[in-house]
Amino acid sequence: MQTTKNKPVFFGSKVWCSLFGHQFVTKDITNHFKEYKCSKCRLELTNDEKGKRIFLTPEHRDINQTLVMIYQKRHPIA
Repeated sequence: MQTTKNKPVFFGSKVWCSLFGHQFVTKDITNHFKEYKCSKCRLELTNDEKGKRIFLTPEHRDINQTLVMIYQKRHPIA
């Protein structure tokens, strides 16, 4: 398993997100699962089985990559 190295987050970006909220960029995994990443503070979230947003851990990242491979095999692009 690979370890990810987080880039330093500046204090100003955390203040921005606490005042104005996160600016999420989404990545579709399947029709039901997505990954979210804040463009300001680099917070990463994903959906769990119940549809709630949870922190994106290395374990969840591996699960999402596996879901992408399975989804692409079952739904090939024409």
